[in-house]
Amino acid sequence: MQIGLSRGTVTLCDYTDSYAAAIQAEARKTIGILREILGTDAADIQHVGSTAIRGIKSKPIIDLAVGVYTFEIIHQHDEALEEAGIIYRRQDVPGQLLYVVGEGDVRTHHVHMVIYGSEAWNNYINFRDYLNQRPEIACRYSALKQQLADQYPNDRGAYTEGKQKMIDEILEQASLWRKLGADLSITEFDADPLRKLWRPGSVH
Repeated sequence: MQIGLSRGTVTLCDYTDSYAAAIQAEARKTIGILREILGTDAADIQHVGSTAIRGIKSKPIIDLAVGVYTFEIIHQHDEALEEAGIIYRRQDVPGQLLYVVGEGDVRTHHVHMVIYGSEAWNNYINFRDYLNQRPEIACRYSALKQQLADQYPNDRGAYTEGKQKMIDEILEQASLWRKLGADLSITEFDADPLRKLWRPGSVH
């Protein structure tokens, strides 16, 4: 299986044991490279995103979250990172730096540098862990992703925008789940995955 996807396009891969094994092996390899370069300037490095969630469809791009203490310190490693093929692209969203891996127009990894312990860091970890504990919600998220991928195969911006409402709702639930350490039960779902998948008052 080949990891990587052309910029701007959307293709989803089915979750299989061989796909998961290949993704995990590549993620571990890149995490090792990052640890070697960043040393103690990285508080933690985690495999996140859809490729880190069991059973769901995902783009063949590995997302890594790197928890750092300051962005200024990380920028001091940019030359060494670039030599290893990890290229600084831009400040992806406020409070995050995006580095990418790939050749030409193909991206194989997105490396998200975020402040360790910040909301952005917690969101990456909570989203992954919550969906790994809630396969019924992960399944609905996967169904939404596939519907959007079918609708917007060459418009990754529209694909990403279409997921955001559900992602925000999952993050809200995941944050409560993490804080309470309790078994939250989400029971009422909309049959249309493009609309809101649960309604207020459905958490018991």
